[in-house]
Amino acid sequence: MFESLFAFLFKYRPVVFEEGAFRFLAPGTTRTLVAVLAIAAAAAVITYAGARARASRRDRLVLAAVRVAIILVLAFCLWDPALIVRSTERQQNFLGILVDDSLSMRIADDDGVDRATRVQELLEENAPLRQALADRFELRFFQFNRDARRLDDLRMLTFEGTRSRVAQALTRAREELAGLPLSGLVVVTDGADNADEPLAELLPQLKAANVPVFTVGVGRETFARDIQLSEIETPRRVLKGTALQVNVVLSQVGYAGDVVALEVQSEGRLISTQDVTLPGDGEPSTVRVRFTLTDPGPQVLDFRVAPRPDEMVTQNNVRQVLLTVEDRREKILYFEGEPRFEVKFLRRAVSDDENLQVVVLQRTADNKFLRLDTEDPDDLAAGFPRTREELFAYRALIIGSVEASYFTADQLRMIADFVGERGGGFLMIGGLHAFGEGGYVGTPVADVLPVILEDADASDARFRELHVSATRAGAAHTATQIAPSEDESAERWQALPPVSTLNQVVMLKPGATALLTGEDEEGGEEQVVLAYHRYGAGKALALSIQDSWMWQMAADIPVDDMTHELFWRRVLRWMVDGVPDQVTATITRDRIEPGEPAEIVASVADRVFLETNSGRVTAEVTGPTGAVTEVPLEWTAEENGEYRGQFTASDRGLHEVLVTATEDDTLLGSSRTFALASPGDREFFDAGMRAGLLERLADDTGGRFYTTDTVSALPDDIEVVGGGITIVEERELWDMPAVLLTLLLLLAAEWGFRRLRGLV
Repeated sequence: MFESLFAFLFKYRPVVFEEGAFRFLAPGTTRTLVAVLAIAAAAAVITYAGARARASRRDRLVLAAVRVAIILVLAFCLWDPALIVRSTERQQNFLGILVDDSLSMRIADDDGVDRATRVQELLEENAPLRQALADRFELRFFQFNRDARRLDDLRMLTFEGTRSRVAQALTRAREELAGLPLSGLVVVTDGADNADEPLAELLPQLKAANVPVFTVGVGRETFARDIQLSEIETPRRVLKGTALQVNVVLSQVGYAGDVVALEVQSEGRLISTQDVTLPGDGEPSTVRVRFTLTDPGPQVLDFRVAPRPDEMVTQNNVRQVLLTVEDRREKILYFEGEPRFEVKFLRRAVSDDENLQVVVLQRTADNKFLRLDTEDPDDLAAGFPRTREELFAYRALIIGSVEASYFTADQLRMIADFVGERGGGFLMIGGLHAFGEGGYVGTPVADVLPVILEDADASDARFRELHVSATRAGAAHTATQIAPSEDESAERWQALPPVSTLNQVVMLKPGATALLTGEDEEGGEEQVVLAYHRYGAGKALALSIQDSWMWQMAADIPVDDMTHELFWRRVLRWMVDGVPDQVTATITRDRIEPGEPAEIVASVADRVFLETNSGRVTAEVTGPTGAVTEVPLEWTAEENGEYRGQFTASDRGLHEVLVTATEDDTLLGSSRTFALASPGDREFFDAGMRAGLLERLADDTGGRFYTTDTVSALPDDIEVVGGGITIVEERELWDMPAVLLTLLLLLAAEWGFRRLRGLV
């Protein structure tokens, strides 16, 4: 609207004034012009100065000013003002037109008409826009989605591409048109650039080469009605039987306050459903979904919300996630410094869990130990491990009431390295010789713990009974949620019998999170009962109580109550979650496009978990048809112990990747991971027309951005802005409607003022 009004008043569109240089074409110098204007103005002033009849001094000044303005307008016209503009020479330049051929162009967000139809209407053979462009330029069409290629006939567009790779399309078009006089590139798209290729380096190159990009945005920026599962956070690997808590980010427009069912399915089998109240329009909401997977192996999970009948995009109501359920026993070392019930009941809590192996080392006297659930008669025969290799064979470590002075300095450092370098889980349980009372202040173990230790010794231990409650984080955390819902879990914690502590643990380290807290009956300072934080590659926990078994054996706890068992199983499973092996393989994307390369990344370490760069690392990729491909992985030289390689998933379906690493003919280990090859659905997420990206493309290259409503100005703008073979034009301005209107307004103003003042 603004540009149309501007063009009506000033004869040309704003872009012509932006690109042109203003100049007077009439012969003579600026001084001559100023002199003539001065004489004319002086004459006008003198004329009105002599007319003193009924005119006041103010009247004469106003009329003289209007007369001077009229003279200035006439002088402006007489001096022949013009814009000097460089414009492309007709039929001497080429214009590349790049058309988005991806799935998102099928979205019908324009009164029921899809974007593809709008594009075809704009560019079909007899369309006014195409004819106007063809009259001025030699047109070359390209289609782009995952790839970019020349397009001879717009009827070849299928709008079935699963990617929009704008950077690749611009590069391909520029390369193919290299050496030709190129006025610019026109990109017709909704802006859904979901490739991983950066544009930051390409755009300055285009501008330097005088190849402006003109972007035409198709579709709506926002939808009137839509529900979208924006993001799902799941681990790639999970231990069989672990209670998963998955965060699902959900957003919507047009359905605020409605209740929908969020379902989780595995191979068509419903494994979880949850009612969700939709948030306000455009406000993302995180929903926690809980379920347990018991079938080992790779599983493709579908998270979905049933589409609404009037929803504009339904494909973004579903997201697929691939994760691997591992069926293996995780070894946990529990070192206890004295006989206590905690050992017995912790072992009993996990005795039925086939995926947890708690190896107990319990000191019964000086240099005498009870060993339980060891795999070999020689395991831990000398007490607590003295080498990294022995300790690092475990995936988690629990230390109970063991004084710090029992350990050597090397063992204390080794415990810290077990967490920070090996990536293991660590837990200290309260007791007479634990935490500050155990003399750990100033040791490497104190650095690992998530709480700040007070300088104390066993003689300072003070017995207190605590009523435990869950913090907001603890009520929702997978390790401490002991009931089906967060509210029920918080209530259950408050209903449990009190437990006791001998340790003063009240302060968290920065970045640590308290899951459970406790208060005594005297209302003293709140105690941290359970807290955790990340430390290096692993996680460390502090449980300051000494008798969690009371949650099973207290008189008011029913015999069939499983709270104690549930708590310890979840804590221990969480401790070993994400702990790396010597060889850990991942694929940068667990869902890949058929025919596209996928990158395998392997982290390789020796038996003491020091990264090794001299290993021989290979991957065997088994496709859905059973075909096996061997892929060598090379050390990246960027990260110690990191190896990379690529394979191409030619078939749809699940691909199994087995990575094996050896060093000096010694097997370091192996790791198995999976990737799903299937057509992507990224085109339908955040599928509104991305005007910001398209404006940036245009602005950074010297082009212009249009919508389907404003694109009719494109041919004229390219003539002025485009590169290639150009000619210099003089576009006169004296006959602008704005000049005539200004002159008429001034004349009318003079007559009107004189009539108002009774001077006519």
